[in-house]
Amino acid sequence: MMSQLGELAGPATPVHSVVDTSVPGPNGAVPVRIYTPSEGKPLPVLVYYHGGGWVIGSLETHDRTCRSLAVAADCVVVSVDYRLAPEHPFPAGVTDAYAAAAWVAEHIGDYGGDGSRLAVGGDSAGGNLSAVVAQLARDRGGPALALQLLIYPGTDAADNSPSMIENAEGYLLTRPFIDWFINHYLENPADIADPLVSPAVTADLSGLPPALVITAEFDPLRDQGTAYAKRLADAGVPTETVEYEGMIHGFFQMTGVLDTARDAVAKSGTALRAAFAS
Repeated sequence: MMSQLGELAGPATPVHSVVDTSVPGPNGAVPVRIYTPSEGKPLPVLVYYHGGGWVIGSLETHDRTCRSLAVAADCVVVSVDYRLAPEHPFPAGVTDAYAAAAWVAEHIGDYGGDGSRLAVGGDSAGGNLSAVVAQLARDRGGPALALQLLIYPGTDAADNSPSMIENAEGYLLTRPFIDWFINHYLENPADIADPLVSPAVTADLSGLPPALVITAEFDPLRDQGTAYAKRLADAGVPTETVEYEGMIHGFFQMTGVLDTARDAVAKSGTALRAAFAS
């Protein structure tokens, strides 16, 4: 499924350079792919976490998406190949995701990036990791983040909102698939209530970086994304929410076939540019 979505992104957008390397994590090296859209002055940076339910997905499945975002935002994109379940269950992915963001803030200058202008983003499980890393960065005193780009994020693994029921079947991501992902990600079912799994359970969302939250009308995760965005806004976090009508989970990657997907990528690029400039 993930490789097919990657194909729907269309031709790979040309960028100035693509570098495969790794960053140190507390449990070993974390592979990353660094996309630089142009040469010259140091560019701001988006640390990107791919979707796939913490179980599937890779640098390859999201290669074209990362290229498109790099050009749309005129920023370096660092795609993170965090460890996947079930071989590496929670909290391995979280540990790798935060370690990568912290490393980028300190060392991306070696690759033409400006670590003082940093954002995190991702789709689905990657949106979940982005929200979690944003909370960890706040609570651990860094790195400072200009934006969290949350693309149909999973924010509440125990969610049973209307969209989880109405869109449970027939729209690519199904409720049984979601349960399968969660069961592979969590060794201990009680972890479903851990904020590092379900960032929506965090009581205080104040002081988090600004957010762009993208949701899709026919997505089981729609309501939890919308609810998290509302809670961010209620906590005083500058938040923009965009629900794309008629879209399903995974549409963001379909830029080769959907005008709406291209619009969502452009919208993300505009939000990132504005956040980096502020």
